Amino acid sequence: MRGIFALAVALLALPAQAETLNAAVAANFTAVAEELAALFGQETGNEAVLSFGSTGQLYAQISQGAPFDVFLAADDERPGIAIGKGLAVEGTDFTYAVGRLVLYSPSLDITAGEAALSGDFDKLAIADPHAAPYGAAALETLEALDLYEAIQPKLVTGENISQTLQFVESGNAELGFVAASQVIGKAYQWEVPAELYSPIRQDAVLLTHGQENAAARAFLDFLRSPEALAIIEAAGYSVP
Repeated sequence: MRGIFALAVALLALPAQAETLNAAVAANFTAVAEELAALFGQETGNEAVLSFGSTGQLYAQISQGAPFDVFLAADDERPGIAIGKGLAVEGTDFTYAVGRLVLYSPSLDITAGEAALSGDFDKLAIADPHAAPYGAAALETLEALDLYEAIQPKLVTGENISQTLQFVESGNAELGFVAASQVIGKAYQWEVPAELYSPIRQDAVLLTHGQENAAARAFLDFLRSPEALAIIEAAGYSVP
């Protein structure tokens, strides 16, 4: 009897079996998501496998049956559409970050903002406005400043915000509209006034593929923890 009791105690002391979740994550959130996933793994033993892309590309994959468990979008529109189409679980969506748009150049002093957009340059990079919310915000900004028609011939378009930053840093474009989180500590940049574009509310949601995945639910809970929110805010986002 004593041996059976000791075995039972030992079994209870064993950690729960680790689980894996697959997360579709907007490209602008790449570095932060990697940091959060690592911390989540340390604290829970679960593994978050991350796949990055533009929000539009990721939603297309989800709608075509890609086996993602959670969706971290760069907008609040597509998670809602996913719920409406039965691809995500109603009541699980929430805003995990609010993005900030900046104009960035590694070589030109564009801190004057609007005046810099009227200056001498050959190419301006933006993300695809149809697939990437930061690209849509860039387009709104140019239209609000009444500069779109003049600048349109100079635009180069990235598939997502990560490729847009690559265009700028490789010299394929002298400047570009990117996420503030991508260029913390880098010069030169101008934070676009929030009134020039619609708020970039980035929502997360549990997908139907992951509704029975305890690790997926735990990861979404973790994103709302004070520890995670501090990391997100330090990375250049506003938090709810």
